[in-house]
Amino acid sequence: MQHYKRLVDHFRKTHKLEHIRAILGWDQAAMMPSGGNLARADAMAELALILHEQSTRPELDDFFAAAAEEELSTAEHQSLKEMHRVWQQSMVLPARLVEAKSLAGAKCEHAWRSQRPANDWTGFKKNLKEVVELAREEAAIRAAATGCNRYDAMIDLYEPGMTTRELDRVFEEVKTWLPDMIGTVIERQRSQTVQRPQGPFPITRQKQLGLDVMALLGFDFSRGRLDVSAHPFCGGVPTDVRITTRYDLGDFMSALMGVIHETGHARYEQNLPEALAGLPVGQARSMGVHESQSLFFEMQLARSLEFMQQLAPLAARVFGGEGDPLFSAEHLCACVTRVERGFIRVDADEVTYPAHVILRYEIERALINGDIEVEQIPELWNQKMQDYLGLDTGGNYKDGCMQDIHWTDGSFGYFPSYTLGAMYAAQQFAAAESVLPGLKQQIAEGELGDLFAWLNQSIWQQGSIYSTPELITRATGEPLNAEHFRKHLQGRYLA
Repeated sequence: MQHYKRLVDHFRKTHKLEHIRAILGWDQAAMMPSGGNLARADAMAELALILHEQSTRPELDDFFAAAAEEELSTAEHQSLKEMHRVWQQSMVLPARLVEAKSLAGAKCEHAWRSQRPANDWTGFKKNLKEVVELAREEAAIRAAATGCNRYDAMIDLYEPGMTTRELDRVFEEVKTWLPDMIGTVIERQRSQTVQRPQGPFPITRQKQLGLDVMALLGFDFSRGRLDVSAHPFCGGVPTDVRITTRYDLGDFMSALMGVIHETGHARYEQNLPEALAGLPVGQARSMGVHESQSLFFEMQLARSLEFMQQLAPLAARVFGGEGDPLFSAEHLCACVTRVERGFIRVDADEVTYPAHVILRYEIERALINGDIEVEQIPELWNQKMQDYLGLDTGGNYKDGCMQDIHWTDGSFGYFPSYTLGAMYAAQQFAAAESVLPGLKQQIAEGELGDLFAWLNQSIWQQGSIYSTPELITRATGEPLNAEHFRKHLQGRYLA
């Protein structure tokens, strides 16, 4: 096992550098003053080069060949397989491209923070074109190495094994029923008057509510923290998870649901198998599975009437709303299950959300495959927004094609993970209900231990031991079945 152990040592050493990069990235988004961006971008590009150099050391090829001949356990063979997959993804890219991508992404993301509020598409477009050209170069290199098309090669970075063919099949099926469902739910809710609690809601109190709910959801504060950023995210490492949200003085639910979403990501990270820490096999299986955990927390759990019976009293206490009918569980549940056609993806309800994702998927697929250019994005975005949600974004770039952070750093192939995650989450919750009698009553009483134990055993502790289809099948009894998602939406909004 000499060579296998050398590979283990190598990946654990690399993981320590990834740890540094993760915390630097969190600081850049949440704490760093704007004047530090250029120096930070240079530092992170240099770190990316060091990581690339470590990941592509010539002797690793020999180590993998020798380790494959060693007498390994089944678990070690699976670990070796994951190490080899990650190594191959690193090997194909030249150092020049790794550095250029890091610099261009930092430049584009930093400028986006001021360009988006200013609705400055012209300025943003210039930076985005550089990011896209580098992403296309990366996609071409990866496609040549794997024999797939360029966009498939990028999807594989986030959802290993997934293809555009499968995504097209799943999303086309969703498009057959989603538009009618959106219209039907909105029409049904039209007669329901829902008045949201009136602000202002001080940020200090919103943060306290977020921390209270994180505690209810089992977040380990000895290994993580909550901060603020322009775009909510979960970062850091399993032993030091950093989550962020953003606050709206007039709407405390927006930040709170963001906190709950990111807490789902964080619980997954905090409960990955410690014995496999630092190894690819010990990491989260895919971004689709990761999003399934955040959406399990936010959509399946937090927006249910049962969970709201725990959340509503907490909110009423923090904001002085005891006895106010606007802070009742039923009323707050009605607020967070209100379906509306809106411009902003991160604020979208779970019924319209897939339309936002499918729109982005179709645009970025065409962009990476070279079927469209950056200049065509606003027009195409507007057309798809009209087709899918009946909204016009002409000239409104900040609420249209400039609203997301993902394209600024070249994360093409990521967006499908959101709706795949929603489907996985619905399937997981249905499976949990089938084996946990009285689950909804437990949720209403704030007894979440059995549910989290099921997630821990079925998803969190499995790391990347199994492929995504294998993981989902072992957890739920079948591979991805989008029918669970449709039934969930029908049950919650049309029953």
